[in-house]
Amino acid sequence: MMGVESAKKWVYLFHEGSAEMKDLLGGKGAGLSEMFQAKLPVPPGFTVTTEACNAYYRLGKEFPPGLWEQVVEGVRQIERQTGKGFGDARNPLLVSVRSGAPISMPGMMDTVLNLGLNQHTLQGLAGSSGGERFAYDTYRRFIQAFSRIVLGVSGDLFEAVIAARKGLKGISIDTQMGAEEWKQVAGEFKGLVHRATRHEFPEDPYEQLRLTIRAIMESWNGRRAVDYRNYYRIAHTMGTAVNVVAMVFGNMDENSGTGVAFTRDPSTGEKVLYGEYLINAQGEDVVAGIRTPRKIAELAKANGDLYQELAAIGQRLERHYRDAQDMEFTVERGKLYMLQTRSAKRTAQAAVKTAVDMANEGLITRDEALLRIEPAQISQLLLPRFDEEAREAAIKRGALLAQGLNASPGAASGKAVFHPDRAAELGEKGEAIILVRTETNPDDVHGMLKVQGVLTARGGATSHAAVVARGLGKPCVVGCEALVVDYEAKECSLAGRTVKEMEEISIDGATGQVFLGRLPTRASTFTEQRELRTLLGWANETKRLGVWANADTPEDARRALEYGAEGIGLCRTEHMFFAAERLPVVRQMILAAPEAADTEDRVRRLEQSLMAATSEQRPLLEKEHLAAKEAVKTSRAVKQYHQALERLREFQTQDFRDILRAMTGKPVIIRLLDPPLHEFLPPYEELLVEVMEMRLKGGNVAELQEKDQLLHTVEVMREANPMLGLRGCRLGLMYGAINEMQARAIMTAACVLKREGYDPHPEVMVPLVGHVNELALVKEVVHRTAEQVQKEMGVKVHYQIGTMIELPRAALTADQIAREAEFFSFGTNDLTQTTLGISRDDAEGKFLLQYVTRGILSENPFQVLDRDGVGQLIRMGVEKGRTTRPGLHVGICGEHGGDPSSIEFCHGAGLDYVSCSPFRVPVARLAAAQVALNARKGQE
Repeated sequence: MMGVESAKKWVYLFHEGSAEMKDLLGGKGAGLSEMFQAKLPVPPGFTVTTEACNAYYRLGKEFPPGLWEQVVEGVRQIERQTGKGFGDARNPLLVSVRSGAPISMPGMMDTVLNLGLNQHTLQGLAGSSGGERFAYDTYRRFIQAFSRIVLGVSGDLFEAVIAARKGLKGISIDTQMGAEEWKQVAGEFKGLVHRATRHEFPEDPYEQLRLTIRAIMESWNGRRAVDYRNYYRIAHTMGTAVNVVAMVFGNMDENSGTGVAFTRDPSTGEKVLYGEYLINAQGEDVVAGIRTPRKIAELAKANGDLYQELAAIGQRLERHYRDAQDMEFTVERGKLYMLQTRSAKRTAQAAVKTAVDMANEGLITRDEALLRIEPAQISQLLLPRFDEEAREAAIKRGALLAQGLNASPGAASGKAVFHPDRAAELGEKGEAIILVRTETNPDDVHGMLKVQGVLTARGGATSHAAVVARGLGKPCVVGCEALVVDYEAKECSLAGRTVKEMEEISIDGATGQVFLGRLPTRASTFTEQRELRTLLGWANETKRLGVWANADTPEDARRALEYGAEGIGLCRTEHMFFAAERLPVVRQMILAAPEAADTEDRVRRLEQSLMAATSEQRPLLEKEHLAAKEAVKTSRAVKQYHQALERLREFQTQDFRDILRAMTGKPVIIRLLDPPLHEFLPPYEELLVEVMEMRLKGGNVAELQEKDQLLHTVEVMREANPMLGLRGCRLGLMYGAINEMQARAIMTAACVLKREGYDPHPEVMVPLVGHVNELALVKEVVHRTAEQVQKEMGVKVHYQIGTMIELPRAALTADQIAREAEFFSFGTNDLTQTTLGISRDDAEGKFLLQYVTRGILSENPFQVLDRDGVGQLIRMGVEKGRTTRPGLHVGICGEHGGDPSSIEFCHGAGLDYVSCSPFRVPVARLAAAQVALNARKGQE
């Protein structure tokens, strides 16, 4: 086309573009060009490029040189193709001006229809169309849209004028308005614009076009467009194209109309023409909801030929683009025109069904089907979720109370309860309960087991509430700073709104939203998802990484298997200790442990001294040794300690037996006791208050002495920084009988199952190792115990002993640690915490989310792996470990194991598997397949 020869090409006619030019022409412009090239019924037009939009901003919101001249020439080309004139009073050309970014952003930017109307062209439109009513209806639409979008006049003012006119005439819907009514409305609109802007409504069509193109470009940086891009992480540098298209009129008469159609149902994925249309209307009427649209299926009865034409075009476009299409169309006096086609937005259910069906139909390959699905969509399919219409309605009526951190996905409604005992009691009776706490701790687990969801004021995505809730598959919102809980009053405040106990609330663990009242949910199970199971079967054939699960109970293990887990990457033994019948036994062990350990350690120390003693020293040492051994026999603490350990061994043996049986033939990595012992005890401050009250009031002396002893033990075990204190392997080294008890329980369970014909594969993981000597000592105890159990039972079971790499020093010295470790598992929750020097529970509720919002960090490092920091340590750990032990089996068992971005890193770093909560297993399977496919593409 012609234009300023020295200028860049800013404008493309539809016959000059194609689908491959999406980045330049935007999705809408590329789609219109492609349909035009395919000789589908598309009105003539042209596209102003995304480069022009970016240049407009670069030049301080001025058109780049040559752009306007090319736009004018583009209008002349449309005039030639239509036989109409832009501004011609007898046969006027009107155009629509629409935005169109390279990535679909439906409803986020602006559109102006019917541009080119003024007092002169209005008469020509009325004459050429054969009706004043149509002409004035079109004119008032143009004034309204142009004034709102280009001139910034509030749309409510125009709606008020229409409503007043309807009321005056006793009219209920727009189609009942006649020519005179619309003429008067148009006149009032122009007066309204003059009062609001102090300027007359522009009459020159070219001035209208210039101002509108400018406004469409500026809508790229409008608030809703920016917010949308931020939410979906779309680059702000793309810019929007602007499409100028000859108008076709769905509001011309009763033989005209407009609508939106999908080639497949966007909610279910069913292969059926789906959509809505309106007779005697323009596109904005369908979107605004002023009139109730008709189902597209009704068009088949009303006009079978038109329906068949639309259906045929839809199928043609779907085959061409090899994806379900979202089409906008207008019918003008019985003739069909296509105004847009794009890949259809769809629900997770529809996305999976469409991908699988298209692969089975031969439209796409299985690999393409796998790449069509967002991993996050898998979660949406498997967890309860709120009905979107109900959510929007709740927001509109002010029922959205607060926003917290989306810690565990899913949606739940229930009665607010503030104490775990009460929650457990009511949950046991079948009540739907939301446990609301300032924060949760291990003592709350019994309540958490019985509720529908958990809401806390403090904590982050890897806090206790979050980790336990994810493991249970329960929705959880944490770090909700607007939440203030008053336990005594049995109520809470959410952003100033008081919620009393037993009042219903709803939480969305996917968005972090908290609502007042009950919202309806939609739920689905994995067995119901036939297409999803098919898709994930294809994923298994494609992926390299194994996908394992974190599971602490037989129920977790069975659920993990149902979701396709290939093993258990983390079985946390401490979670088994919090059951009501076990916690008193654990506390008995803890109370006796310090004295018992000292008493038994004295015997060991004296034995070591005797080995090095001189003949003069021996008599005295032997006497002391005998006395120490006698002290062990008579010590009440030692007796209580070992009685508790034996009882716990019985519990643990049954636990491990059940889990290993469920996972027969598959590896189960069992982590030795990890958390500080004080976590199993009451909080010091609460216990101190209780003891002081007992002393003041008097009462049972024996009970007071027992509480005093407990208080003393809790005080002795208190640490300034417990997460870096006496925990993990250090705990077992100080209280060696604990490691021995757990090792015996694991191997006894495995040997019993082996006898019964099962195929157990236990692997023992030593936590928080920072030095190879720590691992060597614990490994010696575990190995000696395992061999002893096998000898006693006459059974051989293959087992391995490895470690959890969760300290920077462990990664830095992985070559040394690999001398003792038979496998590595990266515990990225603690590795992230110790690498960044951030306390996750404190940070996520205080500053970490602000860091992300302000761009200091691109992602929350506890949700998406920090590749530059933590990732470097993982790579180093893998390389160093395999230098010492080639073929070393390496995985990851932090929550990052279920994050698609982190899975991509794990694939590239050469890990063998990822392990995540059971409910994340399907997500991880898909993500692992997509990573493998993309890696292959990169090698081609």
